[in-house]
Amino acid sequence: MEVRPYDPDRDREGLWRCKRSFELELGGADEEKRRAYEGKLTDEYRERYLSWVDRCVEDDPRCVTVAVPDDDATAGDEDPGREGSGVDLAGYSFVLPERLGMVWDAAVLNEIFVAAEYRGTGVGDDLMERALSVARDQDPPLERTVLDVDRENDRARAFYDRHGFDHWGEMVARDL
Repeated sequence: MEVRPYDPDRDREGLWRCKRSFELELGGADEEKRRAYEGKLTDEYRERYLSWVDRCVEDDPRCVTVAVPDDDATAGDEDPGREGSGVDLAGYSFVLPERLGMVWDAAVLNEIFVAAEYRGTGVGDDLMERALSVARDQDPPLERTVLDVDRENDRARAFYDRHGFDHWGEMVARDL
């Protein structure tokens, strides 16, 4: 497995496929939540998300890390615009650039995702190690890394517990 910084030219479609899977899994067993996450995955959202990733990577080229399976690590792509094209990724981590971390006064692990077929293989550990390395290089007001995790996602909570994360605060939300 190759774990390296995101390359927009090679990894854009693979990142989107992972992001889409990440969003669809956020709903879990809650039908209303699942419909909400699924409903936002429009072409417009895709373009906004990928443009935002590009801006973040311009700020900090290390902020997005991808895990590339060995069979895709050297794969070429003759038609990057073709649906389904690009390198397939085993997962990714996304630490917000330092200037955006002031939202939480800490380094922010915005997203980490491992495709189902790679869970339990150590890919998540490798991505977390890279994410924490990026976070350590930042200078947040509080020397912490924070993230949002659904209390009902036992698998994710166990992963974060294993990596030394503790419950810290509570996020609440309301519709606009």
